[in-house]
Amino acid sequence: MDNYKNIHLGSLIKQAIEHQEIEMFRICNFFKCSENEVIEMCRQESLPTDVLLRWSKLLEYDFFRLYSQHLILYSPPARNNQSESPKSKSNNLHRFRKNIYTKEIIDFILEQISTGKMTRAQIIEKYKIPKTTLYKWISKY
Repeated sequence: MDNYKNIHLGSLIKQAIEHQEIEMFRICNFFKCSENEVIEMCRQESLPTDVLLRWSKLLEYDFFRLYSQHLILYSPPARNNQSESPKSKSNNLHRFRKNIYTKEIIDFILEQISTGKMTRAQIIEKYKIPKTTLYKWISKY
């Protein structure tokens, strides 16, 4: 996937079905639905989580990861408020940790650099990736 900003689940599911050459009969049996319902799911930009979980199992691919990668790349940077209130401190469990980079994210970033779509400085500025982290990826991969 080239663009983690715009996720169209239906088209990604359709690509996976075609790539794995899964028969419509098997899909319909798995979901207990008609062929038209499967086709309609492939047209949808988003799907309910329970349906997406079933697709992930059938196609043996974690479609939820696409959203995690989107959050890593496009969520606003976390604020570093030193004067946090006690109420916000108890809510640390719900904070999104931006410093978890998957192999797919690293590949995506390095591809942006290698193809000339973005410079190193642009990557650092846009995605808030630390300079040392980016240079480690470049030397390692």
